This record gives sequence, structure tokens and C-alpha cells, in this order.
Amino acid sequence: MGRVALVTGGSRGIGEAISKKLKADGYSVAATYAGNDEAAAAFTAETGIKTYKWNVADYDASAAGIAQVEADLGPIDVIVANAGITRDAPFHKMTPQQWNDVIGTNLTGVFNTVHPAWPGMRERKFGRVIVISSINGQKGQFAQVNYAATKAGDLGIVKSLAQEGARAGITANAVCPGYIATEMVMAVPEKVRESIIGQIPAGRLGEPEEIARCVAFLASDDAGFINGSTISANGAQFFV
Repeated sequence: MGRVALVTGGSRGIGEAISKKLKADGYSVAATYAGNDEAAAAFTAETGIKTYKWNVADYDASAAGIAQVEADLGPIDVIVANAGITRDAPFHKMTPQQWNDVIGTNLTGVFNTVHPAWPGMRERKFGRVIVISSINGQKGQFAQVNYAATKAGDLGIVKSLAQEGARAGITANAVCPGYIATEMVMAVPEKVRESIIGQIPAGRLGEPEEIARCVAFLASDDAGFINGSTISANGAQFFV
């Protein structure tokens, strides 16, 4: 295929599954990470996928990192904006720092990742932008005003980019995962996990690979007429 894909937060969790799936489908994949050097090295050793370290909340770092990826692998055709953090607290206890940290990574980080690569996509008349949002950006969640705001905002980014990019052959779509069996979710107490599963009609957590398959479809030529859309992958927990 010869296309280049960038996956932010691509060495762990859902991002890891996405990176592996895109590589299996023939893409040259670059995966970013923010701080865990040991995990990133282990991921590269296992998969052969090169990792790049930068903070997506920093525009200059993102632009420099993207320039390095393109120097190493070629022009970026597919961006998967997956990097995200949580800083949960009930709203009356939420600090400005908790708000700003999540806004910086989950919302501004999408701008910082897409913006430097956008001119090249427009010039080449092809691009795929896929943003990993969340069920909680669709329905809200207790103690996640910051997180839900960013994930809802990500959907607004996608709908707007779809309109701007369509004539240039660029699509922008989102995937909203429900509760997925990542390391973070599996680390919560079993009773809490059982409570979460009890709210999912499918009766189970999703698998990271199921989200990766959604992303791979949206990145493919088969999805060329799908633009500004959201795939809700949540086991029937929430309908839009």
C-alpha cells in the first residue's frame, strides 16, 4: 500500500492495537508516546513499529515530531488522534490544572497533531483523519466534565474538518469507544468492573482490536465517501 500512518498514544492500550492493525494492513506506522520510555521500547522490540516521543499538548513539539516522522517514513496520509488523559474529579472539586491538562492533551492535542500535516494532505489531495473520542463525550459522565468536554469537542473538530477537507480528498471521522478491556480498565476493582459490565447490553467489555478494526476501515479506500461521521463502538450501551 505504501501509505504512512501516524498514531498518537500509539504504543499502549487502544493505540497499540490500532498501530498493530494498520501495520498488518500494510501501512508504514509511526506511534507517539508521552513519557513511558520502557513501554515504548518494548513495543518497538515486539512490533518493529518506530516510536516517537513528544507531548501532543505542545504545538512546536508536535510540528517538529511530525516533520521527523515524514523525514523518516514519508508524507503522512493517515492520522489517528488517539492520545488522551483523564484527570477525574467532581466539578466542585476540579482544579483549573486538572481542566487545563485534559483540554491540552485531548482537545488542543488534536489540533496540534492534525494542523501541521493538513497542508500536505490538501496538496496531495488525499488524507484520513480519525479521532478517538469516547462514549462519555456523547453522554457525559460524573466527575469527567473536563474529559467529556474534550471528547465532545473532538466530534466538532471532525464535523468541521470533514467539510473543509472533502473537496481535497480528505475525510475526517471519529470512533467513540465504550468501555474497553485496556490495562487501565482491567486495573479497577473487580466489583467496579462488574458494575460497568452490568450497564453494557452486550454483557462484556470491548476489545482494543475491535476499535482498531473500526479505525482500519475508516482509513481505507472503502470508506472514501464516509466523512464527518462517528462510529459508536460500545456494545449497545448508548445510542446517538
